[in-house]
Amino acid sequence: MRVLVVEDFEVLARSISNGLRQEGMAVDVVLDGTAALEHLAVTRYDVVVLDRDLPDVHGDEICRRIADGRCASRVLMLTASGTVEDRVVGLGLGADDYLPKPFAFAELVARVRALGRRAAPPVPPTLACGDIVLDPARRVAFRGGRRLELSPKEFALLECLLAAPGLVISAEDLLERVWDAATDPFSSAVKHTVHRLRAKLGTPPVIETVREGGYRMGSS
Repeated sequence: MRVLVVEDFEVLARSISNGLRQEGMAVDVVLDGTAALEHLAVTRYDVVVLDRDLPDVHGDEICRRIADGRCASRVLMLTASGTVEDRVVGLGLGADDYLPKPFAFAELVARVRALGRRAAPPVPPTLACGDIVLDPARRVAFRGGRRLELSPKEFALLECLLAAPGLVISAEDLLERVWDAATDPFSSAVKHTVHRLRAKLGTPPVIETVREGGYRMGSS
């Protein structure tokens, strides 16, 4: 899942982004409205965690532009005010959910995940290919009943492949969905992560490399 965090209080922005990354999400962070619009113009995000009271371009305006542009991104609006009137205004602007500060981080994660499911095409509660089973909600994966000890990136990459059975996914698409903007687009991060994931999945191999195409899940 690709997430954009828009929050002008840098300490909070970094805390949110670091926590979401630990949950296996690819997260970009910006501290003002102008930077948010620049990122939204070039990157497809599943969820935008949007502070309402931003400098430069107000969060209300960003939310309105996302809604008016028919963008597929879902918006979780954050605000220091939790009154009913503020929630009504935020939802009326096009926000998909509304979370007042201060908030429990576990609740933020749950809301981001729920919005991410709404932004993506429907998938089954569990993903499977042969004897490989992945449960996105519980963040666990198994092969032949054996639990796989996967890093957040390995888990996210396997989830992307299992969600598109039989389809070839390019390294560029995997880089966009699993990593964030700080990653060098010419890096070998995808190749190395696939290599580690294959080793952990064991035999018979199930991740196929398609020459000049990318990767896909085969049958075990």
